[in-house]
Amino acid sequence: MVPQSQRAQGRLALAGWGAVILGLVLACYWPALTGAMVWDDGSHVTRADLRGLSGLGRIWSGVRATEQYYPVLHSAFWVEHRIWGDSTLGYHLANVVLHALACCLLAVVLQRLGGLRGRPPESPGGPHPGALPAGAAVLAAVLFAVHPVCVESVAWMSEQKNTLSLNFYLLAGLAFLSFRESGRLRSYLLASALFVLALGTKSVTSSLPAALLVVLWWVNGRVSWRREVRPLIPWFLAALAAGVVTAWVERSVIGASGAVFVLPPLQRLLLASRILWFYLSKLAWPSELLFFYPHWDVPAESGAWYGYLAAAVALTLVLFLIRGRCRGPLAAWLFFAGSLFPALGFVNVYPFLFSYVADHFQYLASLGIFAAAAIGFAGALSRLAPALRPAGWAVAAVVIAALVLRSNRQSREYQGPEPLYRAILAGNPESWKAHDLLGDELSARPGGSAEALGEFSRGVDLNPADGEAQNNLGTMLLRVSGDKAAAREHFLLAERYAPGLAEPHLNLANILAGTQGGGAEALREYREALRLNPNSVAAHFGLANALAAAPMGEAEAVSEYEAALSLDPENVPARVNLAGELARIPGREADALANYARVLHSHPGLAPVHFNLAILLSRLPGRSDDAVAEYLETLRINPGFADAHRNLGIEYAKKGLIDKAEYEWRLALEINPGFSDLRERLELLQREKAR
Repeated sequence: MVPQSQRAQGRLALAGWGAVILGLVLACYWPALTGAMVWDDGSHVTRADLRGLSGLGRIWSGVRATEQYYPVLHSAFWVEHRIWGDSTLGYHLANVVLHALACCLLAVVLQRLGGLRGRPPESPGGPHPGALPAGAAVLAAVLFAVHPVCVESVAWMSEQKNTLSLNFYLLAGLAFLSFRESGRLRSYLLASALFVLALGTKSVTSSLPAALLVVLWWVNGRVSWRREVRPLIPWFLAALAAGVVTAWVERSVIGASGAVFVLPPLQRLLLASRILWFYLSKLAWPSELLFFYPHWDVPAESGAWYGYLAAAVALTLVLFLIRGRCRGPLAAWLFFAGSLFPALGFVNVYPFLFSYVADHFQYLASLGIFAAAAIGFAGALSRLAPALRPAGWAVAAVVIAALVLRSNRQSREYQGPEPLYRAILAGNPESWKAHDLLGDELSARPGGSAEALGEFSRGVDLNPADGEAQNNLGTMLLRVSGDKAAAREHFLLAERYAPGLAEPHLNLANILAGTQGGGAEALREYREALRLNPNSVAAHFGLANALAAAPMGEAEAVSEYEAALSLDPENVPARVNLAGELARIPGREADALANYARVLHSHPGLAPVHFNLAILLSRLPGRSDDAVAEYLETLRINPGFADAHRNLGIEYAKKGLIDKAEYEWRLALEINPGFSDLRERLELLQREKAR
């Protein structure tokens, strides 16, 4: 039994190293802590319609309710939004802390594995591999903490799916090791629950049961069917189910389908070998890291990739042959390749549209390489003379310092969308997706429309089949030049290349709605946009406007305005138009008045709303004085509102206030001489006065 004082010293040392690791992680990611949202961050932060308790239920029950069906992840985002709202600092800090915790858990797992005694030291196979060299576990944790390939996972808010899932993954592994030693059902149930949480955060953690068998083989030289394999069978089944669901969501919901994903088996195998060596090279020499790497043309380039496949097979064979003397390298290689399997190209994932590789894909898999490198380095130092060991650790400290500086510089790219997208284009100018994203960012900036148009055009030139870029280019053409014909062509191309995208249908409908004779076609496009995205406020609003202009469309228009307001209750144009439509329907005047009142309560300075309310009041029995008051308020806000002068004069005439009526009508004619009916009214007044 370990003495109490020794256990206390161990906990104190662990806490000290945990503080060091947190400090190193903060040093790496300090520039990104206040960074703005990039790319799809806004799709991961909980939407307005999901922020209540019913929204939390939809996160679990609706496959299409969130960006990806990871209910544990989006529940975490739901909780975080209730704590710090849309503040990006909170999300960045959460990722940093989760990464630091994962690093500490890695050290604990390695220490636990090092303490296992699965076979006698004198059995065949050389020295007992379980006892780790001094400092190896901490060194592995520090390497993982500061390595630049982790920047994409930690500095990018969306990749909380990586940092959170890895914590569940490592905790599940620790709990399973505890069950293996104790045999207690409670430990097994805890481990299984943690594994399910990991799967619900990111399905790449489905590799855990296989990884556990690999590391237990590394420790003991064998695996036990009763103690290790059989308890993991339910885990393998759960992992398979999670993988099938994720593959279906990627293909059917997110859009990982189409010609770019059609690759024969041999090309997929060659692609997998190329990806393996790419990731290893970035771990060994983390330079020229990019958010979007160049997209390989697999059919054209894979013929030259047989060397990668041969090298992978040869390395596996060599490591297998030396397993009797040293199992660690083979275990690390199997862990690395097996954890990467979902991202090797055998299964379609949406980011393959932009690049077949991304740093965040190897976040979990890199643990095997970091552990092997740390154990190998610490083991080599332990065989040196004691006087030389400090120099070796000094070299390690220099390497770690260099990695911290490199990660710090890399994380600066995540200070905002524009720095990130420009960094991508500096290293990969052919990235059509980066051109499209940069154009989208520039389009929201005052005076950035012309540059945005150029970025969208460049993106479309590089990839004409990018439906989103075609849609964005059409939108920007409308804004910059007003060229509806050219914009329409791009929207049609967007519909062709991105049949699941709602925005081109909405944009085309908006053009058609303003074209003579295009009403029926506009209605079809609005309805298709809503079929693809039932939560589109703009599509509900546009459809409602088109229905309001169509014969006998009042009732359905009201329904669509109400649908838009159910999604966005503070949408002023929708509420004003709803009030106007209700005012046209006999018996709905009270509802119209209520909607006008709600708008004016929050926006009292809207002269057109006061004007429309006045018109409605003028038609209601006994509300003439209220109508006059609203016309006067309209003119107080906007004295040049000619129609308000005209209608106010009519109200005065009804009351017999002829002089006031004449005064208002003359003001109206000064502002708008085209009121021919007012000239007739004024001439009639003059004749009456003459008599």
